[in-house]
Amino acid sequence: MRPFCTALPLSRRTMLWGAGAWLAGAAWPAAQANQTVDASALTRAWTTAGTSPNARQLVHWIEGTGDNQGLPFAVVDKLAARIHVFSAHAQWLGTAPVLLGAARGDHSVPGIGQRPLAQVRPEERTTPAGRFVTEPGRNLRGEDIVWIDYDAAVSLHRVRSVSATERRLQRLASSSTQDKRISYGCINAPVAFYNQWIAPLLGRSSGVAYVLPDTESFASIFIAASAYP
Repeated sequence: MRPFCTALPLSRRTMLWGAGAWLAGAAWPAAQANQTVDASALTRAWTTAGTSPNARQLVHWIEGTGDNQGLPFAVVDKLAARIHVFSAHAQWLGTAPVLLGAARGDHSVPGIGQRPLAQVRPEERTTPAGRFVTEPGRNLRGEDIVWIDYDAAVSLHRVRSVSATERRLQRLASSSTQDKRISYGCINAPVAFYNQWIAPLLGRSSGVAYVLPDTESFASIFIAASAYP
């Protein structure tokens, strides 16, 4: 049975952030799907939306090679604890903070997807890095999710406030990336962002998720992208 991705205790240093901090943590382009969009303007906007050099290099490679194979895709920057969503034509749609696995590491332990949560050790609660073909699915509660790695039970889903003591919404609004390391490996996105971009693009058909590493080098995970001119 595949476990839920639940949270670990919130660090005491985390402050409660207001609406201003929440809005600062996410970026949605002003243009809607039914409006004319200046692609170059969106690209310029994306570079100011909390993007890292590795994320920019990866998207540059995807655009140049068509590695997404005509599918919508997301780039998860674990070091920045942010997700960037793109259309099938590599047009940036939005960026938001995410919650990630509590442990740093770029690989899942073999067979971890079949273990109950009680048997998953703290150091094994990683969000794996790499390129994943995503599939829409549902968890044990019947909620729609996006499978990143089905065998490892790693999914992308809406943030859930299962317990008030977890303070997941406050974690998303925190400026500390460490506060966002709380799950057993799943990626938690803000509900509004998930509903606007992730569910319509990745929650109805296949897509691609590129998860940047947090312990290994970018070149060791994305060899071709790192060498792309």
